[in-house]
Amino acid sequence: MIEKKQFYINGAWVNPIAGTDHSVIDPSTEEACAVISLGGQADTDAAVAAAKAALPGWMATPPEERIAALERIYAAYKTRTEDLASAISMEMGAPVALSKTAQVGTGINHLKNFIKAAKDFQWDFPLGDHAPNDRIIHEAVGVCALITPWNWPMNQITLKVGAALVAGNTMVLKPSEESPLNAVIFAEIMDAADLPPGVFNLVNGDGVGVGSQLSAHKDVDMVSFTGSTRAGIAISKSAADSLKRVHLELGGKGANLIFADADDKAVKRSVLHIMNNTGQSCNAPSRMVVESSRYDAAVEEAAAVAAKVEVGPSSVEGRHIGPVVNETQWNKIQDLIQKGIDEGARLVAGGLGRPEGLNKGFYVRPTVFADVTNDMTIAREEIFGPVLSILKFENEAEAVQIANDTPYGLTNYVQSVDDDRRQRLARQLRSGMVEMNGQPRGAGAPFGGMKASGNGREAGAWGIHDFVEVKAVSGWQTA
Repeated sequence: MIEKKQFYINGAWVNPIAGTDHSVIDPSTEEACAVISLGGQADTDAAVAAAKAALPGWMATPPEERIAALERIYAAYKTRTEDLASAISMEMGAPVALSKTAQVGTGINHLKNFIKAAKDFQWDFPLGDHAPNDRIIHEAVGVCALITPWNWPMNQITLKVGAALVAGNTMVLKPSEESPLNAVIFAEIMDAADLPPGVFNLVNGDGVGVGSQLSAHKDVDMVSFTGSTRAGIAISKSAADSLKRVHLELGGKGANLIFADADDKAVKRSVLHIMNNTGQSCNAPSRMVVESSRYDAAVEEAAAVAAKVEVGPSSVEGRHIGPVVNETQWNKIQDLIQKGIDEGARLVAGGLGRPEGLNKGFYVRPTVFADVTNDMTIAREEIFGPVLSILKFENEAEAVQIANDTPYGLTNYVQSVDDDRRQRLARQLRSGMVEMNGQPRGAGAPFGGMKASGNGREAGAWGIHDFVEVKAVSGWQTA
């Protein structure tokens, strides 16, 4: 049994002041794999105090020194990739191959992209020729609470820590109590990077405890949160009393518009995309919206692809999908599958219960529903599991209407060989991101949404912008 009860505060590993034990469950086995401590108010206060004390010195550090610190973090991170992958695989169920490549690899890419973006960032510049004595300064927001999820833990930790740190902020990280072990390793990476004490702090806890304490804390200047829309609303309300800045990256219910002229691989890659990470991605294309002339063939193909998706333990090598993270999520997904059946959607693959041969572990059958309408629960709610809903449209206008008829606005997808159509739709779809024909977004592209999917943007220069204040200064004299 792994025991990681200490927190990282003010440059040292310390015992909890008001901690309570919490078991981390391996979702592949349903057995406890580790014990951590959930912090209390005194632990939160200690971490925030350390960050507050370190802020004046760190925010005054020249950008070049902060970039050099980020380069040390990047170098130390690359030495711990095996440890990170093993932890993620065990605690949240991502198969080891996915953990090694995508889960840990996102962190490498984000840190590298922040180094590049920071070197090109305009930290301090003149307003313009019309006002030669006006200066625009980008400076740190202050003490930042970084609250990260369990589904892509290193992706979100590096997106927040990298941007906050290079912008001159100090921070307290609260990772999800469902997948905390990788964050402890990340704190060891930060310790190895030789940062001033208090710049980075880690306190484990749950949402109602440390999460709520950070959101309401008078000495926290900004909260950056990734997680459910429900929790994002609660954080916003709590933070409003102190008027702190709140950055939210929340849920999604992405529409994947497949037109009759889409390429032959459009359906297959779309099904595999929703199954990736066992469907536990906020930007998953969970609503496949297909033009009527291609609909029947798409349903048949989607069912066949899903039927071939293998499910198994996260510790086994291979290209299968693993379990969902915990029993609560498993039960929620089962309830939503039942809702789909009850509301009249046609089940064409998967369904209720565990896959054959897997009697223990939080495994879900790769599931596809056809004949879904946009008023059904499975089309409205974020399922966060390997469950695909297929809808039909007759024309482009109806496709846009279906796609936008959702509270969410994170990522939409368009599959068509018609360049004009794709670009026209990219402007009409109400989402922070639009991906077309399976083309991934480039390095440093901004990640974030609108409506119930949150606000703000992460990654690259946009990520740094979210962690800075803009100060206008007049009467600036240059040599």
